[in-house]
Amino acid sequence: MANLFWNPAAGTSLVQLAVGLALAAVLGFVLGLVYVKFGDAMANRRLLARNFLLLAVTTTLIISVVKSSLALSLGLVGALSIVRFRAAIKEPEELAYLFLAISIGLGMGAGQFLVTLVAFVIIVGLIIIRRLVRPSHDRPNLYVTINLPAAQKLDLNQILAGLNRSGATAKLKRVDETAESMEAMFEASFPNVGKLEEFRQWLRSQSSNAKLSVLESRGLAA
Repeated sequence: MANLFWNPAAGTSLVQLAVGLALAAVLGFVLGLVYVKFGDAMANRRLLARNFLLLAVTTTLIISVVKSSLALSLGLVGALSIVRFRAAIKEPEELAYLFLAISIGLGMGAGQFLVTLVAFVIIVGLIIIRRLVRPSHDRPNLYVTINLPAAQKLDLNQILAGLNRSGATAKLKRVDETAESMEAMFEASFPNVGKLEEFRQWLRSQSSNAKLSVLESRGLAA
């Protein structure tokens, strides 16, 4: 019965812990680079990628400590049950990368170094292959957010027509509407900065109170 709650043989030596933490840190850092380079999320990918290293290392430490004791494992469940993680996950891709970072920590904490390394290489390879086989014109280079007062008579079809008239290929991603305003977000591919400026001037001519926000995805040539 005592072995059920404490099994010293399943514990982690200091050397194994150090190796696991080091490998988790390296893989977490590489995962962040992969996410920034090959991710498609509209959020600030660099900001989220900073957390992968810490998440992988922390998970490694937790698994290394609790794997030798059922009592500690149950205590971990109780401790996590009072934690409320309220950060908004806006894209399914963000959740997938977070799970991958946690999986790195689980593998390293369990001492499965080789299995985790091989699985990580295969998964990253699949991510890169998926991006390479996807046509570049399918990937937007900008995320365009337009905020309009409710009184402005400018609908989504007109905005899309204005984007197309400026040489952009765009598709609607999200619309938030209240009694006071409407906010629409588009994925858009502009051939150059001049076309973006052309659209900006068109929008200003349609609504002097319109707010335009542009977020870089792949960059835009002059």
